[in-house]
Amino acid sequence: MKNIAIVCSGGDVSGMNAALKRFVEYSIVKGLRPYFVYNGYEGLIDNTIGKATYSDVSGIISKGGTKIQTSRSTRFLEKSYRTKAIENLKSHNITSVIVLGGDGSFKGMQKLFQESTDISFSGIPATIDNDIAGTDYCLGVDTALNVIKFSIDSIRDTASSFNRAFIVETMGRECGYLALVSAITSGAELCLIPEVPYTLDTYKSSFKKQIKEGRTYFLVVMSEALDKAEETSNWFEKELGIESRVTVLGHIQRGGNTTVHDRLMAFHFISESINGLLAGEKCSVICYSHCGFQHKPIEEVAYQKSHIKDEILKLGCGFWNKSKQ
Repeated sequence: MKNIAIVCSGGDVSGMNAALKRFVEYSIVKGLRPYFVYNGYEGLIDNTIGKATYSDVSGIISKGGTKIQTSRSTRFLEKSYRTKAIENLKSHNITSVIVLGGDGSFKGMQKLFQESTDISFSGIPATIDNDIAGTDYCLGVDTALNVIKFSIDSIRDTASSFNRAFIVETMGRECGYLALVSAITSGAELCLIPEVPYTLDTYKSSFKKQIKEGRTYFLVVMSEALDKAEETSNWFEKELGIESRVTVLGHIQRGGNTTVHDRLMAFHFISESINGLLAGEKCSVICYSHCGFQHKPIEEVAYQKSHIKDEILKLGCGFWNKSKQ
């Protein structure tokens, strides 16, 4: 039997545990012996690697986070530690490794591939930011969006009760995907993301008109990348005379009961990953689009900038056109 390992690297997402469950079960079906690497790339260095069994993944499919833990490893940037990681993998006779993570994790994966020569690697995009080039979807995004949806729906209740403006800040790093999709699907009055330049004063006349015509509250969804939640809140109070509050959703977006969609995507990603490794893929990332799943070279993923799809940006045009009303 060939030995195959899986490691979670970088930020955790809901869906990783579903992926671990599928990894163990599908590896065994395919005649492989599954191993867990605990604590991310730090675990590769420290040799916290162990065989995985059915009992290890029993009852974890609905849970957020990752049972095998994750980390961000600065030691991994040094070649001597990567050499140690490769030696540890070889000590367990592991010939294939699946990496759940983002750009940084995939760049590390490529380094391991180049320096090991005889170990194959497969990357699965797993980040709620949905900012990986080459794929339309990353594991964990749907659960994060549902957590945000629930939070914004709750905030709208109190915003309307108190006649206030609420500024809701979402995660997403430098990408506005979470903020934009959440704003569209929650019926927000304004969305502010780094991909679309804006000036708050351009909305002043439109918002004043809306208040005159009976609007009593505003819901604004904005990306953390802008770092202007407090500034926006102050603008509503000073320029529109409406009481304002800021809600930073923070890390609640990373956790939560994994949605059906993310569970299914986890199973698909793992299946495609293992199938690809068995078919001879050496170092690729599993990407998803309307065309289905594809194995893409690491250079097309980790070294390219991702962009929000035009059709999603068009759905949000109503937010920015309000400045012209």
